Amino acid sequence: MKIETSDQTAVLNPRRQLIAGTIGHSVEFFDFLAYSYLAVYFASSFFPSSESSGLVPLLSAFGVFAVGFLARPLAGLFIGLFADRYGRRRALSLTISLMAGGSLLVAVCPTYSQIGVAAPIILTVARILQGLSAGGEYTTAGAFIVESAPAGRRGFYSSFMFVASGIGKLTCLAFITVFVALIGEDAMRDYGWRIPFAVGALAAIVAWYIRRGTQETLGTTVSDEGGAAPVSRNPLNALQRYPRQSLIVFAIATGMGVGQYFWATYLTTYFQIQNGASATTAMTVGIITLILYTLAQPVAGLISDRYGRKPCMYAFGVGTVIVTPFLLSITSSNFSVLICIQLIGLLLLSLCTSITSAVMVENFPPHVRVSGLGFPYSLSVAIFGGTVPLVATSLANAVYSQYFPWYIVATAIITLVGAIAVPETFRSDISGEDS
Repeated sequence: MKIETSDQTAVLNPRRQLIAGTIGHSVEFFDFLAYSYLAVYFASSFFPSSESSGLVPLLSAFGVFAVGFLARPLAGLFIGLFADRYGRRRALSLTISLMAGGSLLVAVCPTYSQIGVAAPIILTVARILQGLSAGGEYTTAGAFIVESAPAGRRGFYSSFMFVASGIGKLTCLAFITVFVALIGEDAMRDYGWRIPFAVGALAAIVAWYIRRGTQETLGTTVSDEGGAAPVSRNPLNALQRYPRQSLIVFAIATGMGVGQYFWATYLTTYFQIQNGASATTAMTVGIITLILYTLAQPVAGLISDRYGRKPCMYAFGVGTVIVTPFLLSITSSNFSVLICIQLIGLLLLSLCTSITSAVMVENFPPHVRVSGLGFPYSLSVAIFGGTVPLVATSLANAVYSQYFPWYIVATAIITLVGAIAVPETFRSDISGEDS
């Protein structure tokens, strides 16, 4: 067997591919996570308050946040199949278009007081569109970037998936923080929460245009006689042919997804609920630690290129199990203390997030790569990562918040089991059938 590129006249430029992939993925994360950061401002606009608890609107808003994740496994299957049949570039154009549509719909959606129950229904539809986008985006972009990497640098290139998400989160946090400071909390709850969604929709259109200029990385597998090897139309083909790899991807994504959506996203809300920190303090802490977290990604990626993927995943799993209960038992709202809590969690997390794309891509051959890793990854993130705000807020509402750290510990153990089971692949060939 041999591999021919889909465009014989084009010369792949790894650095240009990396920049384009990073920009597009940053915009995707800006749009997708704006919902989480803005929920405290718009929750009451879509969900009526309860006399028994002031957390009910926020809890309902995070329920819709979780709904967006439920769409991800379907997207992982069908957008993954699309990416394996028609190319990574076309699939990435599709995902960014879905994200733009979802963000725009949230930005213009009427409130509950204006159209009643139709308002949360429209919000849910918008979130489903974003979930479909996110479900196909991460795994397709991960394959695109890792396949673009020079030899011996797949871990480093893989790390830019979370450099991109870090930039997206950081930009979103900074934009919201500055915007709140400019217009005030009351105006933010009244109309200001719509602006970041509108900006995100516009940025997605720009990212779509940038992605059009990238080079396709999917090779066409051909036989020695010259006939193209067909890609199955069955979206479950990869799961049926590679069940062990699929289970490993699911396990690795479990603790990583929970860690990502807790330490890097929900923690700003958690600090406000559990530690009594102000919204401004929590947002500022998030910005500072996310900068350091983003900078740590390429370093962790380079370490994995030198010493392997498994040691990094071991360090993440063991470290998270040991430190999480202690860190989350601290109730101080002191600025420096909050910095230390979030930074420790994020630095441990970076050891796993930096290489997740590389590990997953290295375990599947090209013709089933995105569909193979897309469903188990998206399913795991939907079940565990996407429900982090809902689980944490529900426990807080029921006065059982002391149990939440053990939820994080349990999911980290699942990832540790996956790290033990996965073969070491940092020196493997990913270009053909035997990868």
